Amino acid sequence: MLYSKIQLLEKIQFKPMANFLTLSSVAVFLPFVIHIQWITGPIVNMILIVTLFLVGLRSALVLCLIPSLMALSGGLLPAVLAPVVPFIMISNVILVLSIDWFYNNSKSQFNGYLGGVIIGASLKFIFLFLSIDFISRLLINQGLVAKVAQMMSWPQFATAITGGLLAWMILKWLKRV
Repeated sequence: MLYSKIQLLEKIQFKPMANFLTLSSVAVFLPFVIHIQWITGPIVNMILIVTLFLVGLRSALVLCLIPSLMALSGGLLPAVLAPVVPFIMISNVILVLSIDWFYNNSKSQFNGYLGGVIIGASLKFIFLFLSIDFISRLLINQGLVAKVAQMMSWPQFATAITGGLLAWMILKWLKRV
């Protein structure tokens, strides 16, 4: 029994685990502290991208699910916008998968990263923009539709691009890209 515990501890990679716990902690608590989309959005997108490069795709995909729930429970998203949360989660997954695919399939790391961020941010924006019609049918208060449309349109593109640039600076400093 003791031998199997030692083997298990030898297989655990503590640095990626510590990176994930640190990044996810920021993603979890940020929406409780800052209620401004133009600050929270880029930071969350940056965290998703940094997690992708420091910890890996699986961890980044898991983390894609957390910030939206925290934004809802922390008050950044009003409770009546709960139907929007799954769409935001999917758009975060689209962003991370795009960056991962372009980065791994490009001859140049810089072009792959930049292309991934631009295409990922564009796909995130398009997905959310097209989802607004469906989301608006879920909302009882039609006065919220305009607010949701504004939140889920071009600001998503802008915050994803800004987050990508911030992540690039951090990853460059850490010599990970």
